[in-house]
Order: sequence, then structure tokens, then C-alpha cells
Amino acid sequence: LRGDLEERILAKDQHTKEIDLVNRDPRRINEDVVKVDFEDVIAEPAGTFSFDGVWKASYTTFTVSKYWCYRLLSAALGVPLAVLWGFLFALISFCHIWAVVPCIKSYLIEIQCVGRIYSLCIHTFCDPLFEALARVCGGIKVSLRKEP
Repeated sequence: LRGDLEERILAKDQHTKEIDLVNRDPRRINEDVVKVDFEDVIAEPAGTFSFDGVWKASYTTFTVSKYWCYRLLSAALGVPLAVLWGFLFALISFCHIWAVVPCIKSYLIEIQCVGRIYSLCIHTFCDPLFEALARVCGGIKVSLRKEP
């Protein structure tokens, strides 16, 4: 009874665990993908500078618009996409558990039977043939001579 209760508590904790609101990419899966700053997109080579005010305003506009567009998009689409991705990965898990693994296990069982029949046929037909060929060719001797 106690072990069952502990299993239920562990299962509940898995779905209701606290999430880290500071480090939102603990496994660093997006470390190299979405780090796009102003300097990564817009650069002015020496000798072709815009006005300092335009450069500062462009930097601020880029940074703030990127920040707020991301926040608005994630607010509007984050939860529906989380539902979609949750459904997709649940579907993949379901198919893997209930279709893929049983098919693979069934295939392995069936191929084992076919493999035994194949092995029996090889040993029955090919082994005597190759033994006979070995005896016929076993008497052949090759000698190499250097001719002057």
C-alpha cells in the first residue's frame, strides 16, 4: 500500500513539478539557434556609417521590436502550440509503444524462424557441395618459377 502511494506521488510530481523561471533552457537546446542580436544582422563597414542617431534608433527599434514581438507571439500562440506539440509527442509515443515495438518484436520472432529454416537449407545443400569442391580442388598445386 505504501509503495503504491509513493508511486502515485512520484507520478503526480512529474506533472506538477516546479519549473525554473530564470533558466528556461537548462539543457541548452537553443543555445546556438536563436541568439540573434542587432550586431548579428545589421553592420556598417568602415566608411559607410549612417548618422549616430539613426544607428542608435535602429538598434533600439530592432531590440525592442524583437523582444515584444516574441512576447506577443508566445502569449498568443505559446499555449496552443504547446497543446499541439504535446499531442504530437503523445501520438508518437503511442505509436511507438502500441505499434512500432510490437511490430519489431513480431518481426524478430518471425525472422528467427525463417533464419533457422535458411540455416538448415544452407547446411543441407551448400555444405556438401562446398566440401566436394574442396576435395576436388584440394589436389591442385601451384608452383611459381622465375624464368631467366
